[in-house]
Amino acid sequence: MLQWGRFTCWLNGQEKIEQRKEKIMCKKTILAGFVFSMMAWISIPIMAAEPVKVTGEIIDTYCYSLMGAKGESHRQCAIDCVKAGIPAGILEDGTNKVYVLLPNKDKSGLPKEVLEKMARKVTITGKVATVGGSQFLTVESIK
Repeated sequence: MLQWGRFTCWLNGQEKIEQRKEKIMCKKTILAGFVFSMMAWISIPIMAAEPVKVTGEIIDTYCYSLMGAKGESHRQCAIDCVKAGIPAGILEDGTNKVYVLLPNKDKSGLPKEVLEKMARKVTITGKVATVGGSQFLTVESIK
């Protein structure tokens, strides 16, 4: 049934189907726009404005994530892994949260203290960035 002013018309079956298809397409378009906007929002890096201090053990992310390897007995392997290019991380005391370590400037490497203090407890001061569920920590200082 189609109403226009005071007049009412009965639609045939094909017209009803077309109207239903249009409504479904409109709903799909709105849903797709919402999903894409949420995906864009989630992928935006969130960076802490102020430096934070994270205390824990410096680890190599490969051996820790796949084998749980850490500690003094794993120290030399961790050093070799990081020298080979595997990212270093810090395993935070108390939470067991892993932060991938990043240099504090673009186009630079991690400070040499990262390798020197590998597999040892440290406090790193830096800024936290969260991107797509991963946690990163810039290394401004190590103690």
